[in-house]
Amino acid sequence: MPIILSPEHERVIDQAVRSGAFHNSSEVLDQAFEIIRAEVERGDWMLEHREAISARIEKGFAEAEQGELIDGDVAMEILRQRRAARIKS
Repeated sequence: MPIILSPEHERVIDQAVRSGAFHNSSEVLDQAFEIIRAEVERGDWMLEHREAISARIEKGFAEAEQGELIDGDVAMEILRQRRAARIKS
């Protein structure tokens, strides 16, 4: 399947290779496709869990309206810990 890249796409790929982060254009495209695949999967997951996500958002808004808030730094630490636990499992 032939693919035609726009001049902008070629510039971005060349710039990524010149940065030293990638050895060649294939590595750049491999990374780009991996990011796209992950985004598609994440979008699919969000659609599958739409009701549960909406319920949690509504609960959060209700808690905020009642003054049940968490300090931003504390919230970020909780999110970091949850992410680390997900990565481990």
